[in-house]
Amino acid sequence: MMSHDYDAALFYLHRMACSDLIHLMTLTKDDFLSKKIEKFVKDFMYEPEFSVVEKSYDSLLSYLDHVFLAEIEEAIQKQSQ
Repeated sequence: MMSHDYDAALFYLHRMACSDLIHLMTLTKDDFLSKKIEKFVKDFMYEPEFSVVEKSYDSLLSYLDHVFLAEIEEAIQKQSQ
């Protein structure tokens, strides 16, 4: 897994650093992460309705949470073997 990409995405999302998120979006090999970042940045920059921005923010955050949990489960499985 590309832990650095997910850690960076969470850090930049917390800071609302759209330029850094765009840079990460172009570098990451995770297409799903890239699309989630693209949607959030587009909504954050151009969407006048806050609920739409909040929804894309929550969607990206939810995906990052899913990835982190999957990483933890994978590490636990490796330890138990």
